[in-house]
Amino acid sequence: MFKECLANNIVPFIIDEKHRRFYYNGLEEWDNDRAFLMGTCISAQDVFQEWLDHFNIKKKLR
Repeated sequence: MFKECLANNIVPFIIDEKHRRFYYNGLEEWDNDRAFLMGTCISAQDVFQEWLDHFNIKKKLR
């Protein structure tokens, strides 16, 4: 997924220990509630964006 995010100009995300349980729950509930997994991925994306900002890495557009 990381590579696909980069290829499509999307801020990538890493499912860390904090997000792991929510990610697995989101996968299990995907057919019933897609918002749960989407929210988890967006939360992980926010963390990755904070890292980019901290290290002053600007996302490059194609």
